[in-house]
Amino acid sequence: AAVRSAVRAALERKAEVFGIFEGFQGMIEGGEQIRPFTWESVGGVLQQGGTLLGTARSPGFLEREGRKEAVRNLLLQGINRLVVIGGDGSLTGAEVLRGEWCTLLEELVSEGRLDASVREEYGFLAVAGLVGSIDNDMFGTDLSIGTDSALHRITEALDAITSTAASHQRTFVV
Repeated sequence: AAVRSAVRAALERKAEVFGIFEGFQGMIEGGEQIRPFTWESVGGVLQQGGTLLGTARSPGFLEREGRKEAVRNLLLQGINRLVVIGGDGSLTGAEVLRGEWCTLLEELVSEGRLDASVREEYGFLAVAGLVGSIDNDMFGTDLSIGTDSALHRITEALDAITSTAASHQRTFVV
């Protein structure tokens, strides 16, 4: 629901919206991992738990060269605004990227990997961070995105196994 809301709010403001699949790893890989999103791209997703974009640990993003490649791939698509939904790692990574944006942009231009014209239009990175973690362990929020969905799925599974145990006259330890 959070991705759907962010996408549709941006589209209503006439923004061009992209989904980045597999998190920061998708940013580094670029190509098909960064896809245009439309109103229909996020239709019918409200009942889905989890993320439609996928998640991935990205050791490459911990390295400066990985973040530089991520900046390059974002700028190739004309992206300099991000909505990041995740836990401590995702939100910290977004803050590091925001802090290094100008320096990495300058390096890419000086290396000839990006045209100098990008400086004017994309000289900053705006980030909106939303806490999304089934762990529900982020300071400053009572309930993070994903926690309620995870607890609901657990409750459904326990309800289902309870009826199975009763019909088979068994006891299950969960």
